[in-house]
Amino acid sequence: MARYIVLYHAPESWETKTGVTPEDMQKGMEAWMAWAQRCGDGLVDMGTPLSGGKRIAKSGTAPSDSDIRGYSILEAENMDAAQALLVDHPHLDWAAGYEIEVQEAMSMPG
Repeated sequence: MARYIVLYHAPESWETKTGVTPEDMQKGMEAWMAWAQRCGDGLVDMGTPLSGGKRIAKSGTAPSDSDIRGYSILEAENMDAAQALLVDHPHLDWAAGYEIEVQEAMSMPG
């Protein structure tokens, strides 16, 4: 089994998203919980929304301009199996520009 990092891309953060009612949020969370149940043991860590990121370099720090808004961690036999767990993911239903990226977490050498 391998681990996969799921990155959720969105054009705006939850703090700046407008027009979302508490009912919309509740309905969204219900869809996420249903997805989590479908994943079963394949969902290692539901993750969390991300915000307030910083880009850090030797020359200093700056606000992050990344559109990554959250993450999850999956465990699956291979990339195809990880992708299968993401079919019909509720993140993709929010609005245009919402995307999911999945990357395999490689083992450290040695």
